[in-house]
Formats: sequence, C-alpha cells, structure tokens
Amino acid sequence: MFLIDKGVFWMNTFPMRVPAKLDSKDLKIISLYSEDPEISQEEIAEKLHISQPAVAARVKKLKRMGALEHKVGIDPLKIGLHVAKVDVSTINVNKVLNRFKNCPYFLNGFVTTGKNNLCLLFMAEDLSTLEAIVDNHLRIDEDVRDVEFNIVVSAVKGIIAPIKIYDKPEERPPCGSAIMCSDCPSFKDGSCAGCPALGHHRIAGEE
Repeated sequence: MFLIDKGVFWMNTFPMRVPAKLDSKDLKIISLYSEDPEISQEEIAEKLHISQPAVAARVKKLKRMGALEHKVGIDPLKIGLHVAKVDVSTINVNKVLNRFKNCPYFLNGFVTTGKNNLCLLFMAEDLSTLEAIVDNHLRIDEDVRDVEFNIVVSAVKGIIAPIKIYDKPEERPPCGSAIMCSDCPSFKDGSCAGCPALGHHRIAGEE
C-alpha cells in the first residue's frame, strides 16, 4: 500500500523518495501494473477515478521516461534452469558488458562499487556450462583481476528472463569470441552445452 506525501512514498513503512516528475497517480499506475501486468487501462481509470484517455497519456509518458516497462519471459529458477551471480573486478567494465550483452545465457549486468565493480547474472541448463562461460570468457581475460562465482539458490521475487529462438544459426559468436563452439575444448568434452545462437547447442540429457 502506498502513502504519498510531498514526493515521498511509503511501501510497507519503508520510505523512498521519488523523482518530482512522478506524482501519486503515476506511482499508483506503476503499482497496479506491478500487481497485475494484464490489467486494462479501463480498470486503472476506475480505480484512480480518472478517464481512460488520461490513463493512456500517463502510461505513454511513463514508458517514454523508462519508468514503466512490460517484460515477457521465463522464470529460470521455476523451470529448472540454474542461475549464477558472478562478481567481477575489471579495469575495463564496458569491454566485459559489451561481450555478454547479446549472449543467450546472459541475464543482466550491474556496475557496482566496492571490491568488485561488476555483478553479472547468467542462466544455463547445467552448472558446468555456467562454469565454462566464466572460465573461458572471464578468468582468462587479462583485464579481469578477480572473479567470484556463486549459484543463486532461490529468489524472493521472480526473475524475468527474455528468451530468443534462433531460426537460423548466427555466423559468428554473439560474444565476439574468435573460437566457434565446434572448436572449443569445453564443448568437445561435454562440459559446456554450447551456444544456442550458433546452432552448436547440446540440449541437456542429449549425447
């Protein structure tokens, strides 16, 4: 429940100051979509006691600001996939992020402060594939000083992971690697499932 007063809103008694560009109706719209992404604008209008066109205008504004997004995907933990949190210390943050931004296994990346300056999230069918990604693309990078690899056991809130089906194989690895899966030792020895984007992808359980 939101209690709004002079630009500060309380959710479960926790105060958080919000940008002046968002008013109480904006926050309520975001809250309603968070509770039910399929709620109609007519239902929102009824709850906020404003017209549907007014809701549409606010939704358009919020999307343009980046304050409201609608994402569709899977929850990897709920369907049996493994998720890894990889904390990285690197002297070239952009290089690492650009390497993984189009990787089918990559969930998200965060630039952070502290000992490590990057937090990366990956998902895969098995743990050995996650380990192969880290070993073959991070630990060997001369710009990476340290890597901490941990498996996510559970999540308090759901994880939304968009998926992409490749109708035809990409010509080059989306991570920019000079080595194709067919030539990679980790793929050859079965420790890595391979890259779905290249067509060299071993489905879990297949030989």
